[in-house]
Amino acid sequence: MSTISDVHADHDEHHHGAPRGLMRWVLTTNHKDIGSMYLWFSFAMFITGGAMAMVIRAELFQPGLQLVEPNFFNQMTTMHGLIMVFGAVMPAFTGLANWLIPMMIGAPDMALPRMNNWSFWILPFAFTMLLASLFMEGGGPNFGWTFYAPLSTNYSPDSTALFVFSVHIMGISSIMGAINVIVTIMNLRAPGMTYMKLPLFVWTWFITAFLLIAVMPVLAGAVTMVLTDKYFGTSFFDAAGGGDPVLFQHIFWFFGHPEVYIMILPSFGIISAIVPAFSRKRLFGYASMVYATASIAGLSFVVWAHHMFTTGMPVEAELFFMFCTMLISVPTGVKVFNWVATMWRGSMTFETPMLFALAFIVLFTIGGFSGLMLAITPVDFQYHDTYFVVAHFHYVLVTGAVFSIMAAAYYWLPKWTGNMYDEGLGRLHFWCSLISVNVLFFPMHFLGLGGMPRRIPDYALQFADVNAIVSIGGFAFGLSQFIFLYMVIKCIRSGEPAPAKPWEGAEGLEWDALPSPAPYHSFSTPPEIK
Repeated sequence: MSTISDVHADHDEHHHGAPRGLMRWVLTTNHKDIGSMYLWFSFAMFITGGAMAMVIRAELFQPGLQLVEPNFFNQMTTMHGLIMVFGAVMPAFTGLANWLIPMMIGAPDMALPRMNNWSFWILPFAFTMLLASLFMEGGGPNFGWTFYAPLSTNYSPDSTALFVFSVHIMGISSIMGAINVIVTIMNLRAPGMTYMKLPLFVWTWFITAFLLIAVMPVLAGAVTMVLTDKYFGTSFFDAAGGGDPVLFQHIFWFFGHPEVYIMILPSFGIISAIVPAFSRKRLFGYASMVYATASIAGLSFVVWAHHMFTTGMPVEAELFFMFCTMLISVPTGVKVFNWVATMWRGSMTFETPMLFALAFIVLFTIGGFSGLMLAITPVDFQYHDTYFVVAHFHYVLVTGAVFSIMAAAYYWLPKWTGNMYDEGLGRLHFWCSLISVNVLFFPMHFLGLGGMPRRIPDYALQFADVNAIVSIGGFAFGLSQFIFLYMVIKCIRSGEPAPAKPWEGAEGLEWDALPSPAPYHSFSTPPEIK
């Protein structure tokens, strides 16, 4: 990002700080309050989804059926996926967007503050409804987070209506959040902040917001057709009535593949802020990073059927999707190259945010390489629906998206709370997470190559030892996250007062123009960027 020198910022204390009491949170239109609520909500969902993963790993600790019924096991895999995707990762990025975008572009707040409040407050109701479905007769959704028809239509429990309604509400929340981000970035930038001076976090969110608006209605269409197939006698996905179950997969993955990039593009923005700060160098190739992000977003619309190589597509189509999938790795590779080039000959230090950023670069790249393997059509026939796929997307989403969110929390906590976090606790959290996450997910590659199918509560005897190791890694990773929770609460309550710019190499308006903690109202007069 171009240096912001000579910033004239008048941060306004507004003669009053934040209002007090419970209603502050219910009625707030302040972007910082709403950002905090999103982040706390996403952490609560992260722990909830993690608890479901613990049920899955406890059942798979040994072969045979130990703890839960197969039907409940399927409910856990379904709910774990839905909660982690829609309840943990996406709201966390929206919380970061709310906190940071106005401060980074010199805006007084988000452009549509009341809609911002509304887009947060409908989420707890959506997830309460989704979780309540577990207590209905017949149990909760048990058809996988991808809810393929006919599993979600002919064979699903009665609670499917609750599932459909909650997904609609999540989608509405995402679309409102995305509109808000776009309008804010286009209309509230400080004078002199041209598009090519925007911090990369703002750019990645800008592009993500367009993706959200493009694909959330597709998801809404898919769940509505599931609803009418199940309850109103239509047969969109029922071959007996002239429909086609494979049609569901096309519609779902046309949403689902851009959705994967919705969950990773903001990570690229976070890493592009942290790596230059701790390398004490400008980001290498800013413009190429912006164009690479835009190309990833564009290409994400033409790769959806690589999830469907085994459905009997024509060979021409399989080749098309194979080459497009390999093509999307090029702009992703550009980003990794630029981060490494930024670190090259920099004066690097290794505080906790940088440790998470480095782990992100290495482990996300492993996820990228296994994705390239899955892109090769004939080989995918062997890997499809095995634990190799589970290993692949967890490397992308846990050591990718989740690690970048952790990195962001450590990096901006001093700015949010006004206190420095405990570096010792941060490092402990990092090393526990790093070791356990690899014990958890790396052996899954070999389970998949050995032929162990995913989404099953029982498995063949030869996979027993590896599954035991994987489960131990899972429990260790889950417990490590409580170190993070303790560290955050400790940082909010006490800690060394943070300077306005705690990281020597950090650049951007939020560091140069605002004190720590950032005041309740950031910019009453927009700063001038020269």
